[in-house]
Amino acid sequence: MSSKDEPSPSPSPSPSSSSSSSPSPPEGGPWDQKTSEKFESKSFSKFFDPCQEAADRSLKCLHRNGGDRDMCVDYFQAYRDCKKQWVSRGLFPV
Repeated sequence: MSSKDEPSPSPSPSPSSSSSSSPSPPEGGPWDQKTSEKFESKSFSKFFDPCQEAADRSLKCLHRNGGDRDMCVDYFQAYRDCKKQWVSRGLFPV
């Protein structure tokens, strides 16, 4: 077998280029450090909804205001904005 038949070794990545397994999440928005940790630590069979906190807040608002939707429009909009962001990325079920 000649040296031409042997594959050349691939260059190894530099240690400084891959110091962590995933990039840090951007600040702001529904995907923050807390959400990232929650997602990474969930069991594989458990569905994770990145907009669940916004959904919970809108439901609490409804309960607090006796079901008056007009009092909770900001909470509903926050949930819609969150869901729209995730659907547009293809990361959230419709």
